Amino acid sequence: QVQLVESGGGLVQTGGSLRLSCAASPRTISYLTLAWLRQAPGQERDLIAAISWSDGSTYYADSVKGRFTMSRDIVRNTLFLQKNTLKPVDTTTYYCAGKRRGGTVYGYWGQGTQVTVSS
Repeated sequence: QVQLVESGGGLVQTGGSLRLSCAASPRTISYLTLAWLRQAPGQERDLIAAISWSDGSTYYADSVKGRFTMSRDIVRNTLFLQKNTLKPVDTTTYYCAGKRRGGTVYGYWGQGTQVTVSS
């Protein structure tokens, strides 16, 4: 069973930065695609970034391209999301999720971490 644990959320001012972390276990996750999604109250979860753990290929949604960057620590099975130039519209809960490579459904989820950007 894959477990994902996010951390790094908090309160930041407009234009500021935050780095989210997602620690994955067990150690063998090379068959997974990990992703960051966010969900505002009353709305569906939006995929904002994803990475294939086996080859590092990435995807970014247009809404975050150029502002958010993923990186990873393969030894520690940890995924990071560096968020720069934050805006109030980025205020929401961020989730780390995983799916089997080639699959369509994210079946593994973290608990979510709240990010609040003050104006």
